[in-house]
Amino acid sequence: MIIDLPSTTTSQLNKKLVELRERGGAVALGRVLTLVIAADDDEHLEDAIDAANEASREHPSRVIVVAKGSKTAAPRIDGQIRVGGDAGASEVIVLRLYGALAANSQSAVVPLLLPDAPIVTWWPGTGPRNPAEDQLGELAQRRITDSAAEKNPIRALGTRGKVYTDGDTDLAWTRLTNWRAQLVSALDLPPYEKVLSATVTGEADSPSTELLAGWLAEYLKAPVKRVKSSSAQGILSVTLERRSGAIELTRPDGRVGTLTQPGQPARRIALQRRDNKDCLIEELRRLDPDEIYEAALHGLGKIAATSRKAPAKAAATATDSAKTTVKDPASAPARRSAKDKDSAGEPGQAPAGGSAKDSGKAPAKAAAKNSAKSSVKESTRSSTKASGRESGENAAENSGKESGKAPAGGSGKGTGKVPGRESGRAAKDPAKAKA
Repeated sequence: MIIDLPSTTTSQLNKKLVELRERGGAVALGRVLTLVIAADDDEHLEDAIDAANEASREHPSRVIVVAKGSKTAAPRIDGQIRVGGDAGASEVIVLRLYGALAANSQSAVVPLLLPDAPIVTWWPGTGPRNPAEDQLGELAQRRITDSAAEKNPIRALGTRGKVYTDGDTDLAWTRLTNWRAQLVSALDLPPYEKVLSATVTGEADSPSTELLAGWLAEYLKAPVKRVKSSSAQGILSVTLERRSGAIELTRPDGRVGTLTQPGQPARRIALQRRDNKDCLIEELRRLDPDEIYEAALHGLGKIAATSRKAPAKAAATATDSAKTTVKDPASAPARRSAKDKDSAGEPGQAPAGGSAKDSGKAPAKAAAKNSAKSSVKESTRSSTKASGRESGENAAENSGKESGKAPAGGSGKGTGKVPGRESGRAAKDPAKAKA
């Protein structure tokens, strides 16, 4: 049964609920909680109501749906009451708020809450940045969001991790229950070895994949690699590396998974993607803080830190190898030979010029070889010049002796006035030149 109450008030809605209860003959409410659904008045609103009706069969509750309409319209409340087959095992109150009331939804919800019953608030679409500080979130002991419904799921998940408050949870985390159960059961089988590393592969914008990687990083205390894939939706595979071999859980089609581990046959497991109905039913089973979800949010920071360090290290290694290649003397033979020639041309400047530069730029072995080659060349050239000078001096002395043995009829002036250039400028004994 659906009863519409346009342009109504909360007091009129309460009176109508009492009238319907008396007409139906119910002697007790039998409601265990109040579920508040905060959503926009769009085509997805009915899907959220259907999920709440299914959840009410396990958790009888009063469902209050707050649908925000146009903020520019006149302030009013369009109410709707659903009971019987249209409400599952609960009673549904739909409040469409317009104008200024759309920004003050708390004042419209408080008069309709069940007395002495816990309150759960669920945002099936885009949720607030900080659920605990939202108007409807302040009323609840449990706050349920869905990062997968956000425009940027990964960024929204990171924000929820920064502002986490006891009682917060996310349907992206609830979708991981079957994955976590299968991985834990696989680790309970022998051999009982420590996990050395883990790899989680999934869709690039899948918040469930991020949370699974964060959960493994937080509790395994081992490096976890997050691999992004575009070939499948949600989580694709999880690999846990151990000394005896890897445990691998894959789900390529989104329905059936395969678990493989050393010493065991491959097993096919039902891993179908869970819808909002199943996830909401599971979340309503507990109203206390979810410490495991909080730990998974903390593990997201460890995954991000690990992924940032790896590319930086690889880039540094590539830079160092490039510098080593440039500095290697074998890679620039022309430049080195040119420097060696310059240093060998002026022996007096070789150690301070070419040798010092080469030793500063090249490795120690290359510098030693260059220095040895330069020394050999310098000694060879020095010995060549020295031998040339000695041969010149010997020639000068011989020519001086020959001039002293000239015929007697020769001119004495010519003999005594032989210039030093012609007789050898390097003659050491002047007496021989005069004779």
